[in-house]
Amino acid sequence: MLSALLLSFAVIFVAELGDKSQLMAMTFALRYKWYVVIGGITVATTVVHLVSVAVGHFLGVSIPTEAISIVGGIAFVIFGLWTLRGDSLSDDEGAKASRVTKSAFLAIASAFFLAELGDKTMLATVTLAADNDWVGVWIGSTVGMVAADALAIVVGAVLGKHLPERMIQYGAAILFFVFGAVLFFEGLMPGTAAPYIAAGAVVAISAVVIAVFVRRSRIRAARESAQQTSTEHA
Repeated sequence: MLSALLLSFAVIFVAELGDKSQLMAMTFALRYKWYVVIGGITVATTVVHLVSVAVGHFLGVSIPTEAISIVGGIAFVIFGLWTLRGDSLSDDEGAKASRVTKSAFLAIASAFFLAELGDKTMLATVTLAADNDWVGVWIGSTVGMVAADALAIVVGAVLGKHLPERMIQYGAAILFFVFGAVLFFEGLMPGTAAPYIAAGAVVAISAVVIAVFVRRSRIRAARESAQQTSTEHA
């Protein structure tokens, strides 16, 4: 069991480095408290890897993931729109903060659950469980993934303290849209370059939209400043 735990930890930790899940963890950490993010990731990872070791150890077969990827892609688009809308805490701040925390936890857990089904870390866990102690694989793979994502959470938390709130909001929304496009087209056209083309298109369109929005905001601000100056002189 110990050897399976250590092997699984090392394999999943390395496999997770640079994976989309790390970017997701960093993105969530830009918007929410670190303990909410790590909690959601831990719950989702525990469940997904339990399914993985069950498949690898007891069934020895894989599960269809195309439909799940499509649903996950749609979910990420919804997360992106939710991020753009923002969370208002002006009225009854305490009660609303509690509700936001709960909804954020559920969103994070469901996002990671959908994203990890069929991901390379799940497939690696299935493979490890087929030849090693399943309990050790389950614990090691879960801890390995949470540890790797914790590094991304630290980066996201640090960036969140040094970047403007509006920039964080736009950046997080764009990343969610990119994740959504990748997952959606991975399910719709598996084994093709469509996910990467879609991700590039989302980034390009988002950059143009943001550039136009920023330009209009500056023009509007300049006009308001000029009007205010004219009023003061009058």
